[in-house]
Amino acid sequence: MATFVVLGCFTDQGIRSAKDTTKRADAFKEMAKKVGVTVKDVYWTLGQFDIVALCEAPDDQAASALAFSIGALGNVRTQTLRAFTQAEMGGILAKMA
Repeated sequence: MATFVVLGCFTDQGIRSAKDTTKRADAFKEMAKKVGVTVKDVYWTLGQFDIVALCEAPDDQAASALAFSIGALGNVRTQTLRAFTQAEMGGILAKMA
């Protein structure tokens, strides 16, 4: 499974209903299951991003399907980053020319 970091910012709609954000996190986890993604953790943060989620997905397509699905609800805009473990990075570095 590949690791993905999902960064989220509330939209105007999302901040108006901020009191529902923990309920929406539960719905996000259920939505993730439907596309084959496991949500490891969700954090609410200070600074440029309002939410950070750590997810594991079988491939980029599943991670993208989740990002599109959550974005379509209109409460957050996301940026999804592929993250590599130290072991994965070692394999990448070993392939360098």
